[in-house]
Amino acid sequence: MQWFLGLERRITRVALECSIAALAIIVALTFYQVVTRFVFDHPSAWSEVAARSTMMWMVFMGLAAAFRQGVMIAVDFLLDVSPRPLRKLLFIVIGIASLTFLGLLIWYGTAMALRVQRQNLAGLEISIAWVYAALPTGAAFAVPGVIVRLFLNLTEERNEGTDEIKDVEGQV
Repeated sequence: MQWFLGLERRITRVALECSIAALAIIVALTFYQVVTRFVFDHPSAWSEVAARSTMMWMVFMGLAAAFRQGVMIAVDFLLDVSPRPLRKLLFIVIGIASLTFLGLLIWYGTAMALRVQRQNLAGLEISIAWVYAALPTGAAFAVPGVIVRLFLNLTEERNEGTDEIKDVEGQV
């Protein structure tokens, strides 16, 4: 299991670093768009489309880290109001629902990317399939994190007085 935890940690780190890089690209593209629009009075035709497309990648690559950390507000509320004996069952239901959702994202996201591969983004000469590919890619990066989160929730003890989980390797 240690090898899987290490692999998942690397996968999640790569996804998070890609998401951070995408955010930096979005900031640069948006700055460029503002400068060309308001300083030069000649707005860029491609930077807004590129920023929106990059935002899709940022969100879906960040999904891996969000699922791994278990930061789903509605789920946290449900766990807080449920009695302790029911929590393990809720963890299992949440894990199965999350994996089902991610599986659907992979399946339908791949189908959509393949369906639109001959269409180009407005203002850019690249296929819109590259934007839609963010859905299955981000979901695939998130699957190992959901599995590890479920494993940790079911096997590790919770610290008394908090809802923090003690990870096998010391960090979550």
